[in-house]
Amino acid sequence: MLDERKLAVLRAIVEDYVSTTEPVGSKSLVDRHGLDVSPATIRNDMAVLEEQGFIAQPHTSAGRIPTDKGYRLFVDRLSSIKPMSGAERRAIETFLAGAYSLDDVVARTVRLLAQLTRQVAVVQYPSLSRSSVRHIELVAVAPRRLLLVLITDTGRVEQAVVDLTDDASPESIAHLRAVLNACLDGRKLSDAAASVSALADRIPLSERANAGAVFSVLLDSLAERSEERIVFGGAANLSAPDFSKGLREVLEALEEQVVLMRLLGESAEPSALTVRIGAETGLTGTSVVSAVYGADGYPLAKLGVLGPTRMDYPSTMGAVRAVARYVGRILGES
Repeated sequence: MLDERKLAVLRAIVEDYVSTTEPVGSKSLVDRHGLDVSPATIRNDMAVLEEQGFIAQPHTSAGRIPTDKGYRLFVDRLSSIKPMSGAERRAIETFLAGAYSLDDVVARTVRLLAQLTRQVAVVQYPSLSRSSVRHIELVAVAPRRLLLVLITDTGRVEQAVVDLTDDASPESIAHLRAVLNACLDGRKLSDAAASVSALADRIPLSERANAGAVFSVLLDSLAERSEERIVFGGAANLSAPDFSKGLREVLEALEEQVVLMRLLGESAEPSALTVRIGAETGLTGTSVVSAVYGADGYPLAKLGVLGPTRMDYPSTMGAVRAVARYVGRILGES
């Protein structure tokens, strides 16, 4: 356990190293942070911090830099996360509210996170298994071919082509569309599949062959996906010198959806933050700050940023949490 003064010294070392990229010495700590003790006392505190693995000396006669363990303690003992200013909040809300589709929401979120944090932004699409049916549309594209469009309450759109066994009249298509929406609207996708098999009785006998083809394709669309779609942006931020040692690992991670899912962490309450530092991510010199976004208190998916361990954690955590809240609010209102 560290006393408050040593924690203050560690906090000052982290803040100075993040802002300057230079190892931090005892005299500069006293000068910059107004610590009411002598440089000799600070040196003693730094020796204790180094002995316990919270800071390290990269070169002989140099100052100290935080270790992964030091960053971890710094984050765990944060008294507050840096809030977004009123102007920043209004800019975020305006930028995201201008989105016209789920794809646009995700694309804007990635760009926004990358710009706010100067890190690599990662956003997961809302999971189909957690979504509900909002509307099903059937569009005739040929006498024996339909386009089935499944729209979820999270704005996700799934499309599939249905090949029919017989010609379908506009009236029969309209009736089938009405039956599907009456029975499935508002149902969770995980529950909707069970209802589809019971719909045949509502279809005239002469139209059941075509209806069966539609039901078959719809059931496939409702089936739970094992894969989840993730997008990222801001890869140019990897040019920062902090990534020089682990750049190859990070680039490989960005190519693997499963790895990105793992880095974003387990699901939690909407807007709850997860911070994984250094070795906790499995990537050299890399930290991940992530949050769950959701609507009406229900988690939908995750978003976050991937950056160097030398990260402005209070600002990054504030930005990730704020964006997660706005994305959840927008999807809840859509």
